[in-house]
Amino acid sequence: MKRKIALVTGGYTGESVISLKSAAVVEKTIDRDLYDVYKILIYPGDWHFLSVSGEKIPVDLNDFSIRIGDDKITFDGVFNILHGSPGEDGKLAGYFDMIGLPYTTCDQLSSAITMNKGYTKAIVDDIEELHIAKSLQLFENSAANLQRVEDELTLPLFIKPNNGGSSIGMSKVKTWEELPEALEKAFAEDKQVLVEEFISGREFSIGSYKGKGEITVLPATEIVSSKEFFDFEAKYVAGVTNEITPGRMNEEEIARVNRIIPKIYAKLNCKGAIRVDYFLQHETGKFYFIEVNTVPGQTETSLISQQVKAVGMEVKDFYTELIEEMFSY
Repeated sequence: MKRKIALVTGGYTGESVISLKSAAVVEKTIDRDLYDVYKILIYPGDWHFLSVSGEKIPVDLNDFSIRIGDDKITFDGVFNILHGSPGEDGKLAGYFDMIGLPYTTCDQLSSAITMNKGYTKAIVDDIEELHIAKSLQLFENSAANLQRVEDELTLPLFIKPNNGGSSIGMSKVKTWEELPEALEKAFAEDKQVLVEEFISGREFSIGSYKGKGEITVLPATEIVSSKEFFDFEAKYVAGVTNEITPGRMNEEEIARVNRIIPKIYAKLNCKGAIRVDYFLQHETGKFYFIEVNTVPGQTETSLISQQVKAVGMEVKDFYTELIEEMFSY
């Protein structure tokens, strides 16, 4: 018997557009000899499956089932490719935990923590060879907090929403005059904002996943952007960024990164595939942690797909490993 897999996509944020693109790739790539796949779209107050005829079939939230004609379809597991809320911040994971349905991504607590950049940094801070830029986590846009930033941090600064993805609401601040507007922009996206000192370095993004019980670190991708930083446009507009996989690192750097990444994965109790963004500082070569993404994109050109192919693995087999691993949790 083939296992029935719910492919969960959509979402409650602007990232739903990227989620749908990722889901389209997963849907056509996943091994149909092993799995029957049902794409479930999740929007506020509207969770549904779209039938071949275009009919919207609602999801029964009591057990996450759907009814097609006289048949009730229940699922063996969930392939979660819903970026942002509720798929990446732990809300969906908590619901699946309550109804006893396995899923391919991090559990409720790890998802919620890793969605918060400030809290994530606090947890990974003591990992050997890993460095963190000096930062402040702000919970309101006040004159007192503005003063605090000026008193405690050194320009230039990065301002970013603490829980956002896809780099929406991010700014680089080079003068104190630019700070109020940058904070306003970030607070428009989130109730918490992270202000951190700028680290000058080469930027990389690296995938890691657990399959067959082992943590595997994929080759890193080097991000060479014509923009000042890897913002929304740099991520999603063709030609703005040059992505080099494997990234240009010497043997010592590769060995060091391959020591650090499994420690991050284990410390945050990750499941499935994650992507860690980091800098190697220009002057020192030190590894500076940026953030972790627990529902990385799976579009044709996404970094994880590039990295899987770079090790000579079929993306279809990669998905099979993720799915099979979730049944062992």
